[in-house]
Amino acid sequence: MAKKHSKNNAPAPNTGVEAELDAELAAVDEFDAAAGADDWSGGAPVRKAQHFWPSAKRLIGLMSPYKLGMVIVFALIAVYVVLSVIAPRILGKAMDVIFAGMIGKNIPAGTPADVIIQQLRDSGQGTQADMLSKVDFVPGQGIDFTQLSQYILIVLSMYFIASVFSWASGWLLNRLVMRVVYKLRKDVEDKLNRLPLNYFDTRQRGDLLSRVTNDVDNIQNALQQALSQLVQSVMTVIGIVVMMFVVSWQMALIALVALPLSAAAAGIIGTRAQKLFTAQWKNTGALNGQIEESFSGHELMKVFGREDDMVERFTARNEELYKASFGAQFVSGMIMPVMNFVSYLAYVGIAVVGGLRVASGTMSLGDATAFIQYSREFTQPLGQIAGVANMLQSGVASAERTFELLDAEEQDPDEATTALPERTDGHVAFENVTFSYSPEKPLIENLSFEADPGHTVAIVGPTGAGKTTLVNLVMRFYELNSGRILLDDIDVTDLSRADLRSKVGMVLQDAWLFGGSIMENIRYGRLDATDEEVVEAAKATFVDRFVRALPEGYDTVIDEEGTNVSAGEKQLITIARAFVANPSLLILDEATSSVDTRTELLVQQAMAALRSDRTSFVIAHRLSTIRDADTILVMEAGRIVEQGNHEQLLAAKGAYYNLYQSQFSGPAEDVDATEDTSMIPATGGVPVVGAPEPETGRALDS
Repeated sequence: MAKKHSKNNAPAPNTGVEAELDAELAAVDEFDAAAGADDWSGGAPVRKAQHFWPSAKRLIGLMSPYKLGMVIVFALIAVYVVLSVIAPRILGKAMDVIFAGMIGKNIPAGTPADVIIQQLRDSGQGTQADMLSKVDFVPGQGIDFTQLSQYILIVLSMYFIASVFSWASGWLLNRLVMRVVYKLRKDVEDKLNRLPLNYFDTRQRGDLLSRVTNDVDNIQNALQQALSQLVQSVMTVIGIVVMMFVVSWQMALIALVALPLSAAAAGIIGTRAQKLFTAQWKNTGALNGQIEESFSGHELMKVFGREDDMVERFTARNEELYKASFGAQFVSGMIMPVMNFVSYLAYVGIAVVGGLRVASGTMSLGDATAFIQYSREFTQPLGQIAGVANMLQSGVASAERTFELLDAEEQDPDEATTALPERTDGHVAFENVTFSYSPEKPLIENLSFEADPGHTVAIVGPTGAGKTTLVNLVMRFYELNSGRILLDDIDVTDLSRADLRSKVGMVLQDAWLFGGSIMENIRYGRLDATDEEVVEAAKATFVDRFVRALPEGYDTVIDEEGTNVSAGEKQLITIARAFVANPSLLILDEATSSVDTRTELLVQQAMAALRSDRTSFVIAHRLSTIRDADTILVMEAGRIVEQGNHEQLLAAKGAYYNLYQSQFSGPAEDVDATEDTSMIPATGGVPVVGAPEPETGRALDS
């Protein structure tokens, strides 16, 4: 199925970015080059991520080129955490000031505090005495508002500074993440252009598009939102634990009982959720592939009345996606409620023990208040960690799919030892070429032939004979099993693929136009072509005739599906594209198979102009389109069974003769091998050249 995907090898035009970003990405590229085989960015890493933790580790590793920036982010978060966790302790001090003022106001002045406490003990009120022993009150004196205002101002300042540092860390981290994702997208695009055609032959385009778009977007969300919250929450937990032990190590132990219980619940539930998230994104890719097929083959689906079948297939895959997505969200959504329940149990225990310690005089009211606040703040980051676990698991599942793409085996690297001149003669020679798509199914074996410079070589044969494969080997879309192909006596494997393909022009069976003007579509063949050269190519290929009739002329924008021009006009534009490229070697792969008879005559004339003074390979099922070829190769099962010109092969009455007769209704004896049949009327059994002919069926060659 090679030719269906051959267009995928055309690299997309590069887009510009800011100079600053370019410089930073260049530095990252240097890092990548030094990282070696284990680098994530597009080589062939040693192993593929198969489970959550390897994939998560590799996902976090995407940030490694920005180590300095990440250190700054962590430092900013650390300052935020320190200020945030110290503030409740100072608020506790403020609470002690208020409580001391309330106690002192209700006690007559003049009696020292220690005397009052001793009097309470002597009167049997030991509990009250123990509680007052931890209060720094002054009999007869109320709340010290000066000291209280100082504490409040300190706390407000700390919270304000902490907020600024939190914002700064989030801004910097988001900036770093966007650069990482930018480079990841670039690496994915570069990887796609380095993959061999057989990779695309065996995968749905919808699934590939999902990996390149949906999965990368999900990675961005995971890094951009979950990572910052995760780092901040972990640091906050550590800071709060430290402050808890500073205030009361006994109560800290009670609070920490909830930690292993929460971790166990998150681990058990998270493992199950990760499997469901992986299934969710896998089913998303499958559903995208189904939708892409439905739209691209919409007309065919209508013709064969397969609407109900497509709806059933869509419903089945949508149901699978629904089950996986619902299960992933439901299971991962259980993490936070379970952790909250455990934290509430710890909170109740802390409140009870704290009240008893205040009453017994072993802890001040301010410290108890601060500790209770710590216990609530302790559960909040734990809950945040549980919340981002949902997003992290989804992001890791997407990362695993993206890494599978980045780890895919690439085509053999170029080992160019020579270069072609600016203009080549176009002499092509196959020497004992052997090739097969799979070892158990041989296709081409020990094939040898030559195409002389300036000659037209037509390749015909039944479906599956290897016609398209032959020209794909010339283009190095696939590598040979053995033998070699020479272009002007140079082995094509000694040339870079870019150098080789720059001398070759292709017109495919499926005319491909991208969203842009007609002028841009033609200029795609040679980006430095001037407007005059584009118009000249259009005139030579009969494009100018219909373009002039369009309201916008050459500035007419072709939509993504090319529906605002006819199939024949699309084909003529692709021929003009090849014409403006001015190649030394031309490949025409069923270029007239999808056009009407009248347009076919124009296409044939355009191709005749295009073939002038250059070596051409023409693949055709309509034998009338290749009657004037210098050499006709007849292929069967990967072998050349006959070769010669049209008259010679008809006279031989072999495989070509049988193919020729299968396309016409006239008896074999009516055909004169030496007769010029171009003037024989169609009613005589042999149609006029260019007239509509019945086809025996057309399929993509393997």
